[in-house]
Amino acid sequence: MNRQMNSFVNPARLIPMGFALLILIGTGLLSLPVSSANGHSVGWLNALFTATSAVCVTGLAVLDTGTAFSLFGQVVIMVMIQIGGLGFMTFGVLFAVLLGKQIGLKQRLMIQQATNAFSTQGLVKLSLNIFLIAFVLESVAMITLALHWTPELGWKRAWYYGAFYAISSFNNAGFALDPNSLSTHVGDPVVNTVVITLFVIGGLGFIVLTDILQKRSWRRFSLNTKLVLTASFIATVFGVVFVLVAEWNNPATMGPLSVGEKIWAALFQGVMPRSAGYNTVNIAGLMAATQFVFIILMFIGAASGSTGGGIKINTFAILILCLYSVVRGRTEIHAFQRKISFDMAFRALAVIMISFGIVCVLTILLAITENGSSVTFLAIFYEAVSAFGTVGSSMGLTPNLSPLGKLVVIITMYIGRLGPLALAFALAQTRRPPKYSYPEEKVLIG
Repeated sequence: MNRQMNSFVNPARLIPMGFALLILIGTGLLSLPVSSANGHSVGWLNALFTATSAVCVTGLAVLDTGTAFSLFGQVVIMVMIQIGGLGFMTFGVLFAVLLGKQIGLKQRLMIQQATNAFSTQGLVKLSLNIFLIAFVLESVAMITLALHWTPELGWKRAWYYGAFYAISSFNNAGFALDPNSLSTHVGDPVVNTVVITLFVIGGLGFIVLTDILQKRSWRRFSLNTKLVLTASFIATVFGVVFVLVAEWNNPATMGPLSVGEKIWAALFQGVMPRSAGYNTVNIAGLMAATQFVFIILMFIGAASGSTGGGIKINTFAILILCLYSVVRGRTEIHAFQRKISFDMAFRALAVIMISFGIVCVLTILLAITENGSSVTFLAIFYEAVSAFGTVGSSMGLTPNLSPLGKLVVIITMYIGRLGPLALAFALAQTRRPPKYSYPEEKVLIG
């Protein structure tokens, strides 16, 4: 009986159950008439979609957040974003510390899975650091945005908007109170700088941020931190340069903008696919090549243990290093004068291939459910990857989804938030060595 109970409450099951419970609570609250701007319920399916998108910090929306939901509904969404982004287990640690409770091994294992930490040591301190980092950054961003928007919106609305966008940006949620996202601020240096800074820092991962704050020296950083920072920099530069070159004269996006606005737009859109979800130009108007590059970047996503999604930049970096070693004929995988085990490379390959398989299946399902619409396959593929990567960027398909299509995207967002994380945790478990070994034989490749 105890063995069955322990199996039922193991971390690999509790984390998905916890997120599912949060989604159900959010669905119940958002389906209430008080959450709607017109006093009528938005319906359980729309409430479920919005709650899933908020808890999974995705940002895809079937209803405009600023006009369809009341202040109460928007606050519920904001709270779900914060809990979903930082993780409900870290909130549990905070309350336990405040109440003087002890954090047991079972709780530490759940925190380890939620944060992708290497071990169970120092997890309480890590959880408290997560709150401190989030509180400081969100507070500074809220004050900056509020002061910037006060002349335009008035101080009450400006402070509320500042708080909403600070929380949504840091948690890489991408929820906006304007139907055009941040398009009206395409050339605004303050808004661009604050929002970009928030979702870039949030996408680095709390373990990386803690490592940076504690060691403050490149030579002392862990291999994980060095890989995340290097790969993130390369992906960012690639995205920004590609958008700047490809969209410079595109009349549907950056063509009509001034030179300064084009640079800000390229910087924003170049970083956005890593998991932010906002946009300052029309995503549907982008060139097909740019949209496909965004699909690749969305699939890669942010860093492990961050507020972002995707297969994680760490995973992709390890695969690239493995490929480089194979091409160079090396028998070991090296990075920054450190060795990476082939076991780690096999895990990275497994996460990538399984994630790609999930995206393919969900794309096919979405193509079937939306068969009657005039939407292109690229838009469907874009939406599926955006949902799986918990990015929230859209080419305009989400608001027009069929009921079955909404359910497919809901499942995609949920799997995307938990899938790679739970899979990595499962692959990291202790494995029993085989009792016997078969003879080795070669197979043709290529």
